[in-house]
Amino acid sequence: MTTQLCADPDEAVAGVRDGATVLVGGFGMAGMPVALIDALIRQGATGLTVVSNNAGNGDTGLAALLAAGRVRKVICSFPRQTDSWVFDGLYRAGKIELEVVPQGTLAERLRAAGAGIGAFYCPTGVGTLLAEGKEVREIDGRLHVLEYPIRGDLALIGAHRADRMGNLVYRKTARNFGPVMATAATTVVAQVREVVETGAIDPETVVTPGIFVDRVVQVADPS
Repeated sequence: MTTQLCADPDEAVAGVRDGATVLVGGFGMAGMPVALIDALIRQGATGLTVVSNNAGNGDTGLAALLAAGRVRKVICSFPRQTDSWVFDGLYRAGKIELEVVPQGTLAERLRAAGAGIGAFYCPTGVGTLLAEGKEVREIDGRLHVLEYPIRGDLALIGAHRADRMGNLVYRKTARNFGPVMATAATTVVAQVREVVETGAIDPETVVTPGIFVDRVVQVADPS
């Protein structure tokens, strides 16, 4: 196994190139890998496309990355919330692009990338602005929109525990997009609360096998 145990978050995100597509786990702040995002800000990559459930909360985590001017485009399901003022300001000023994807479709597009599926038909969004310019086909008497996978150059995910082979377990709702994003990116980095010896995690409880995880960093108190 080639999972790398990194000394700190900065080592974990080293080498990210400008223009990369970055998958960021988290449902709001639940499971958000804040330490990795802060390290990505320090790392300096710019012109990024970020794929996440939303477009940031408050001034921390993903919102801080947007505020630093490093993101060219956001692909998400919920771009506007009561505390999404950073994204809102950038979007209104024409400084960032947005692609809205329904949440279930977002998860399935990520899963399709990991499963090697070329494309799939989905009824969600038919007859709305979200279907503009997309192929529509009738299947079993119902219209479906053709959707394509979302692949990432990098995935930043938050998990509860890892072993030295990179096998991951999550804590409750912090699991959210982590498992599908871990299968959909070229390089996967996991921020965890604890790293244990190989064999200390019951194999039946492993959610993301280490074969999908390239780098692991232990952070004392991740979100």
